[in-house]
Amino acid sequence: MRVSRAQAEENRRNVIDVASRLFRQHGFDGIGLKDLMEAAGMTQGAFYKQFESKEDLIAEASARALDSATSRWSDAAAANPKDPLEAVIAFYLTKEHRKEKMMGCPVVALGADAARQSADVKASFEAGIREHLSVLTRLISKADSQEKRGKAMAILSTMVGALTLSRVVNDPRLAQAILDAAAESVRQTATS
Repeated sequence: MRVSRAQAEENRRNVIDVASRLFRQHGFDGIGLKDLMEAAGMTQGAFYKQFESKEDLIAEASARALDSATSRWSDAAAANPKDPLEAVIAFYLTKEHRKEKMMGCPVVALGADAARQSADVKASFEAGIREHLSVLTRLISKADSQEKRGKAMAILSTMVGALTLSRVVNDPRLAQAILDAAAESVRQTATS
């Protein structure tokens, strides 16, 4: 049974959305195409009508996950215009975000995997990281543009590193202490 172009595009978007969540939860190699397509409500055979390869899907799903993450940062900042950076800290460096892998930060969930992927996958991550840096640069008020960029890089590195470390320890108190220390470091970096 043939599907319309509109339905085919909708199916493709659905597969990319599902993959962006499942890759964050399981890693790029932690879920096969059969299980991924089943989760999207489709057959494995349909995959090859929509994507050239799993790598193609990884690049597109990564871009989607990073776009979503950047939107979450922008939404958090917009919700607290008096202190937008604090709003980003308040949602990113939290116990809830630490536990949320499927919809959480793709850089934390997949960064190490992405480093071993193709140039196309790395390009998706690079574009997303550049967008994160752009958001952070806009949130830093007291610095010239070059200094803001450097601070944004330090802040992003601190936040991603802290969330990663908080996820790999068993002790919930240590995990929270890591997040709290990072939040304080981010505040100091932004205002120094």
